Amino acid sequence: MTRPPSGFVGAVIVAVMVAAGWADSARADATKPGTGPLRQATFDLRNEVKVNVPDGARRVRVWLALPQDNDPAQQIRDLKIDAPFPYRFERDSEGSRILYLEVQEPKIKEFTVVQTFVVTRSEIRDPVDPAKARPLTDADRARFAKYLQSNKHVVIDDDIRKLAREIVGDETNPVLAARKLYDWVLDNVEYWVKDPKNKKASPVGSTTYCLTFRTGNCTDFESLWASLARATGIPTQIVYGSFLKPDLRARDQDQSYHCWAEFYASGIGWIRHDVAVADLYHGEFPVNTDNERLIKLTTADGTFGNDPPRVNYYFGNLDERRVVWSRNRDLVMSPRQDSEPVNALPKAHVEIDGKVHPEGSGWVRKLTYREP
Repeated sequence: MTRPPSGFVGAVIVAVMVAAGWADSARADATKPGTGPLRQATFDLRNEVKVNVPDGARRVRVWLALPQDNDPAQQIRDLKIDAPFPYRFERDSEGSRILYLEVQEPKIKEFTVVQTFVVTRSEIRDPVDPAKARPLTDADRARFAKYLQSNKHVVIDDDIRKLAREIVGDETNPVLAARKLYDWVLDNVEYWVKDPKNKKASPVGSTTYCLTFRTGNCTDFESLWASLARATGIPTQIVYGSFLKPDLRARDQDQSYHCWAEFYASGIGWIRHDVAVADLYHGEFPVNTDNERLIKLTTADGTFGNDPPRVNYYFGNLDERRVVWSRNRDLVMSPRQDSEPVNALPKAHVEIDGKVHPEGSGWVRKLTYREP
């Protein structure tokens, strides 16, 4: 038998090692955020709202958030409603689909409305090439005027305008300006779950609270970012949904909600980002028995810790483990509610005899999901 020359064997070994290295590198790249094929996931959801009816109540009205059928990243099928009274589908002032139910002279002490559906959700990767962006035109400003204005808790005042100018400087490119605001919020605000003994969130999602105390939850983060962006002339929306977290799979509990933002760059379109969840990957912070469980339940997949690639990922990208319920703030329901505009609709809005029926003592929500 003829033996190959030693140099040939060495070359083969080197080639094998190089190929193995490339394979390892490819596998590593496939696990990096925003690489490989777009991820997709399918979930079976059960969303339940139980309303307590007080003695003497004469008129009960319920507006229930539904999974949105006009979000390009999610497909909804097999939506079913189980309710003890007639209901109908409506849309709120932002075009989000809602369920409306009204009961006159109720004879029961409580009732439950249940929606079940299947959602297939795709990862979002938006183009964020600054070279393709351009300043807003007058037509853009007119078209997106309401996304440049303040809301009750998304404040645009002289202090916000001054701070926005200091952060953005003379930058006119909307993508670069938005990233400056994103980085400033990450550098100056910390999610309350990092230090739950000393920090907390506001109950309403407040620009003023977040800026004053430099902490908050997702709605506080996004309120502050939206205020700064709108003050800079960048149209911004706030999107309300829920994370579908692995640790809460099949858990019969509220599971809370999550929100994120979209900003408009002329020449590109709407760009998503999630500065709130990005904060759980920003910088070093102590992890202990007080905060570890809370932090793990605040991200989509339970990961956390200093991870610059994930911080970059969440500027222009969204993971697939979420569902969209509604958009924006200061909502007017259909039919119109008796109370003032609704701050946001991540779950439901309930009124008894023209007055707001509070979450907790008045009604509770449970969200349960499974992965087929």
